[in-house]
Amino acid sequence: MILQEFYSTTDVHVAGEVFRLFDDIPFIQYESLKELDEQLPNVFSKEIALLLNEPRGFAGINGCLVVPPISRNSDAAAVFFNHEKTLPIHYGGVVAVVTALLESGKLKEKSNGTYLIETVHGVIPVVALKEKEQVVSVSVEIEDCSVLQTDVPLLDSSYTVVQADHRYAVFDKSATEADIGLSDLSALKKWGINTIQALKSTEIEGVILMDEAALAQGKIKTVTFRKDGWIVRSPGFGSTAACFAYLLSKGRVKPNLTLINESVFESFLESKAQYINGKYQFSMCAKGFITGMQTFVLDPTDPLPGGFLIK
Repeated sequence: MILQEFYSTTDVHVAGEVFRLFDDIPFIQYESLKELDEQLPNVFSKEIALLLNEPRGFAGINGCLVVPPISRNSDAAAVFFNHEKTLPIHYGGVVAVVTALLESGKLKEKSNGTYLIETVHGVIPVVALKEKEQVVSVSVEIEDCSVLQTDVPLLDSSYTVVQADHRYAVFDKSATEADIGLSDLSALKKWGINTIQALKSTEIEGVILMDEAALAQGKIKTVTFRKDGWIVRSPGFGSTAACFAYLLSKGRVKPNLTLINESVFESFLESKAQYINGKYQFSMCAKGFITGMQTFVLDPTDPLPGGFLIK
């Protein structure tokens, strides 16, 4: 075997969603994180395909390039991306970055537990609690979340448009007979694909199906579909904020409530909402788990250097 290229990565899952972090890329010049973000798809297209596509990755994995901060006040900087494009922000990825940097010792622990992660979206403050060399929780705030439209008719149901990290269409569980659980996963996927197809001509970037049956106990259950039909493995930070905003707009919950969002895969996110300066601010609490530290290699005789994707 002839080894041509080496890439060291750290994998972290946050509520079931996987993030692959790496920092050992070839040097390029950039004066801002936005400039790095713009260069990434072209300059590192080969590396992105190698690390995210099968057989080394899969359709649901998220990529994250971690670099030193440009802003003097920040602790680290990160550029997020998936198989198709870079992302201005991925809140689950922020949790993954802080967890990996603190547990690996690359980020010095602070007495107040507050860290600033620079992203293309802006500087994101997080609060991380560390006990016995392990990060046990990370809290992050989501400010930009608002209900844009309600009761929009579609097929035999209706949805609410909410702008969070993406623009979501939020549907009530009554839109389908399927239960939000693994036993009905096939029916859920079919409903999700049909719904996304019906929304193709809109600006919707994700579809959320929400079950409020346990709302009196401060719990909801959701499944989120990406625009390509892929089911997000976690409850989703943006999805949770979108559902919270929807429930607040309908008067079904009140601020300062702790809301637990359970995914179809039985992972959880804890969220809270506060009304500050005329708008709601949402905070999410989660824990990241390092699942692997590995070195990927490329053999020049490999017939699949760019890998492949099965969705």
